[in-house]
Amino acid sequence: MSADTDSVPDVLGLDHTTVTGWGRTAPTVARLIRPQTYEEAAAAVRDCGARGGIPRGLGRAYGDAAQNAGGSVLDMTGLDRVHAIDADGGTVLCDAGVSLHRLMEVLLPLGWFVPVTPGTRYVTVGGAIGADIHGKNHHVSGSFSRHVLAFELLTADGEIRTVIPGTPLFDATAGGMGLTGVILTATIRLQPVETSLMSVDTERAADLDDLMARLAATDHRYRYSVAWIDLLARGAATGRAVLTRGDHAPLDALPARLRRDPLSFRTSRLPSAPSVLPEGLLTRTTVGLFNELWYRKAPRARSGRLQRISAFFHPLDGVPHWNRVYGPGGFVQYQFVVGYGQEDALRRIVRRISERRYPSFLAVLKRFGESDPGWLSFPVPGWTLALDIPAGLPGLGAFLDELDEEVATAGGRVYLAKDARLRPELLAAMYPRLDEFRTLRAELDPHGVFTSDLSRRLGL
Repeated sequence: MSADTDSVPDVLGLDHTTVTGWGRTAPTVARLIRPQTYEEAAAAVRDCGARGGIPRGLGRAYGDAAQNAGGSVLDMTGLDRVHAIDADGGTVLCDAGVSLHRLMEVLLPLGWFVPVTPGTRYVTVGGAIGADIHGKNHHVSGSFSRHVLAFELLTADGEIRTVIPGTPLFDATAGGMGLTGVILTATIRLQPVETSLMSVDTERAADLDDLMARLAATDHRYRYSVAWIDLLARGAATGRAVLTRGDHAPLDALPARLRRDPLSFRTSRLPSAPSVLPEGLLTRTTVGLFNELWYRKAPRARSGRLQRISAFFHPLDGVPHWNRVYGPGGFVQYQFVVGYGQEDALRRIVRRISERRYPSFLAVLKRFGESDPGWLSFPVPGWTLALDIPAGLPGLGAFLDELDEEVATAGGRVYLAKDARLRPELLAAMYPRLDEFRTLRAELDPHGVFTSDLSRRLGL
């Protein structure tokens, strides 16, 4: 579990827990169950009670996907064994509670890397499938489920099913936010690497159009690509950005001193963010100063810099509990995608955000490649923008509702793994295979054993 849980005594004398997402908004109280074996997981599913249960990993979903008010939450991190590694064929069989961090520790010395990683390595394999996570390489490699060869799923009837790609149950579970059952194990195809370092190119983009032109023209040259974007810049500088792209460094790119141990996995940790921080720490002034400094310190163009995997993919993991910097009110992470050909919609949204002057220092723009098969999987070919905003800002809810409407009108969608506020009437427009998901879920789980705050709010 993440640190965003707090045990409290229930009025009936049971041990219940206050649970939030990583954004620390909308906390709810649930009964927390921590199975240590498959048998205990099956017993937990049978014992969920009238309000049902939902599996949960390391608590990095930003919204309410792994919460279940008045019901049960199944903490799956106790099932964390790596069962088998095929070091020749490049596959791993592991429990769903294994984190990507643990896989990196085990696999990198053998010359393999996880096929997809988001901005944190502290997510479980089960969560990676349930949210069908994406990373900086979606335009090349797709989302996580594309690399899953099979998984075992504990369904509401107590049966353990082996699920393979190309089946309706696979497509409903990949991106299905834990609502089809509890993933117990998964077999994953891996990415070969020669070193644990990245070769990184960095450049500045003067505005949003400049950024999109650079991405569209040259992204095919890079496995990984992401742009930090300044959403407080206005006028001619609207959408200015720092573009960072790279690939796994080959052995011959390393200096002699690093070739002696080219596959070592090193991470760094800074002091944890304090448990209590005042509201108002992240203001328009402070974030504006940070954005200005971040943009100015970036090189206009630099190629081939060697960087640790942890620094390139997961810089925020070096600050434990970094989500606390937003204060006790928490924050909203808003992520949407609009398709290619809808660049004007992206321009309008970026302009509206910059004019609104909401402080956001963690804003990134990426390009998505081909869609993946999950019925509720988020990525579609197009442009995706993600931004963090302090939750207590005046008018934020109404403003994001307006952006939702614009995204839906443009044929886009918001990311359910980061959502805590989308209105249910927009869901079908954003996810055209929603009815198929609901139908399969009703057949598989007619009594609603698997449920969450997210599923109730959106009618999933």
